[in-house]
Amino acid sequence: MKSYTDTYISPSQHAMELEYRYGAHNYKPMPVVIERGAGVFLWDVEGKQYFDFLSAYSAVSQGHCHPKIVNAMIGQAQTLTLTSRAFYNNRLGECEKFLCEYFGYDKVLMMNSGVEGGETALKLTRKWAYKVKGIEPGKAKTVYASGNFWGRTLAAISSSTDPSSTNDYGPFLPGYEIIPYNDLNALESLLKSDANIAGFMVEPIQGEAGVVVPEEGYLRGVRDLCTKYNVLFIADEVQTGIGRTGKRLACDWEGVKPDILVLGKALSGGTMPVSAAFADDEIMLTIAPGEHGSTYGGNPLACAVTIAALQVVIEENLAGNAEDMGRVFRARMEALQKQCSLIESVRGKGLLNAIVINDSEESGIAMDLCYKMMEKGLLCKPTHGNKIRFAPPLVISETQMDEACRIIEEVFLEMN
Repeated sequence: MKSYTDTYISPSQHAMELEYRYGAHNYKPMPVVIERGAGVFLWDVEGKQYFDFLSAYSAVSQGHCHPKIVNAMIGQAQTLTLTSRAFYNNRLGECEKFLCEYFGYDKVLMMNSGVEGGETALKLTRKWAYKVKGIEPGKAKTVYASGNFWGRTLAAISSSTDPSSTNDYGPFLPGYEIIPYNDLNALESLLKSDANIAGFMVEPIQGEAGVVVPEEGYLRGVRDLCTKYNVLFIADEVQTGIGRTGKRLACDWEGVKPDILVLGKALSGGTMPVSAAFADDEIMLTIAPGEHGSTYGGNPLACAVTIAALQVVIEENLAGNAEDMGRVFRARMEALQKQCSLIESVRGKGLLNAIVINDSEESGIAMDLCYKMMEKGLLCKPTHGNKIRFAPPLVISETQMDEACRIIEEVFLEMN
């Protein structure tokens, strides 16, 4: 007869086996099963506590289960959650006004996921191209930077230069041009040569590519070139927006205003999918009733949560804290770099940072480091093989940052 110890499966193992058995294998998570979160911390099903240094890819910027956001969600959920856009509701206009006044645009179109926000921007750009710029129907093109990531729909991966996103998914959407990131000469050369270019969509900092920060002046240059050639500047701030880089928007670092702004992730404080595309009337009003929408886009629950989530960012000065704590983090990691040959470089802005490992993308060292940090109570994950992204909730305190940095330093020095 088998003993109890022969048959016992831990709660973590049980949860992971259920996912493997019944779920699609389109993700490869770290082997930790999260049960609870509060502020900068997560707890697994066995009760172990961790620093969250990924923040659900910056969606949980306000910290896990922020009481103000959760209370707004509960209150609205007990009153009205969804009407569809077949009818007006009493929360949407209020939320749209709040968003437009805060981000400085005439109009906003609310959707759900970040990739829907990106597709909304693409459709707005094409409508504007034909109805305002006067491009011949079916000829409009949009430009993207190599290394971009804005989702996994066919529209999004049609602009991707990452084979893991594109393999076996063709044919792809036409009307796309790809140029190098952080290269104003390449952008101007293309805009000068092709009058059918309608828009340039770019991340102010490329997150999924490994927190690639462009040279100072790049965004200002993009703004100037788009104005010069009558092309829409579309900023994908789904990951960099809402305080993450130490400003309201990453574009604010250079004082530039995109023609179309795309937000998501932290727009709801990590409680539910909410995204938005912003533009002024000349662009937004090119779309007429019935030409674009979503059953859940702008639902009352999302509106209540969005207002509360942004109020938290404002009231708790999370952008300012992100700038301060980001400087602390990079200073500690740059000091560590001098002691540790594993670190090739440290880069980032605010609380969106990365360490580039001094080895190939295929070496697996970055993943080994993440496993060791997980064992010591800090969760993060590599991107593109040899880069580790560090993006804790913006509510992190200096004491918490100090403790988290000690874990990172200990692991790197042990494995050096």
